Amino acid sequence: MNNFIEALDVSIKTKNWYSVLFISLTLPDICGKVDSPNLGSKARTIEWYNKYLLPKYTSFNGSSRDRHVFLSGADFYALRCSCLHEGSDDISEQKARETLQKFRFIQPMTNNFFIHCNQINNSLQLQVDKFGEDVLSAVKTWMNDISSDQNKISKIESMLQIQMIDPSKGFSI
Repeated sequence: MNNFIEALDVSIKTKNWYSVLFISLTLPDICGKVDSPNLGSKARTIEWYNKYLLPKYTSFNGSSRDRHVFLSGADFYALRCSCLHEGSDDISEQKARETLQKFRFIQPMTNNFFIHCNQINNSLQLQVDKFGEDVLSAVKTWMNDISSDQNKISKIESMLQIQMIDPSKGFSI
């Protein structure tokens, strides 16, 4: 998991925005698989998102503290599917979607100026670096939460790793 966390962190720092987006959309499903291996991708992604990311995409407005969800777990999953499988930010045809139809991702502005979580009707604009940082923070919180669960740690330790090969030392598959 640390390889994935590092890849997201490096992508943010090097401004590799498509990498930030794709890794950010993938990690909740990966973490959800560790937490709930018997659930399907949709259920586990939404469950994990709702626990670790939904609070970052929910606001309470006005004197009555009305709850507004900018990005629900279902809409996150619909975006994940649309982006990763179709290369699209339009989720209007995704069965999983809840309220949103379209996303707009923007690059960060200068001077630490954020334009993030702006919703107009059924479209949500997200600043890609902030989105990636939110996912990164959520994954780190989750890692801390599961740190004493040896079964989950074992699953993480057996995840994909890209190995460096030194041909002068030989190698095997």
